[in-house]
Amino acid sequence: MKKLKMDWNEAAKQRLNGLNELDEFHLKAYESSALYKEKMKKYHDQKIEKRDLLVGDLVLLFNSRLRLFSGKLKSKWTGAYLITQLFPHGAVELENKEGVRFKVNGQQIKIYLGHAETAKEVSKAYHIDEV
Repeated sequence: MKKLKMDWNEAAKQRLNGLNELDEFHLKAYESSALYKEKMKKYHDQKIEKRDLLVGDLVLLFNSRLRLFSGKLKSKWTGAYLITQLFPHGAVELENKEGVRFKVNGQQIKIYLGHAETAKEVSKAYHIDEV
């Protein structure tokens, strides 16, 4: 310090100012990352389509185990299954043609959009009265 002819008080003030600037920089970085995350969440939520599932709907079930032995043209969706019960937090109870019921995550299903003839055949298999 004697060679630089600096005062101890002045050096302490410079050090303190440097730490304060670093603190402000961290705060700005945190705020900008929070804004970025908020914008990305808003964008992502816009792209999610809301699915309204009702009891009695026909759905397809995603076969997640298929990726181990997947064929090029093999469909990853199986079904059609009948929704028998909706649970909170997205769980769904399905029923197959044989009458076996099982629960799955609601994110693994999608609405069955088959042809009119096949939808009628499936509804007859489940003994659903047509409107």
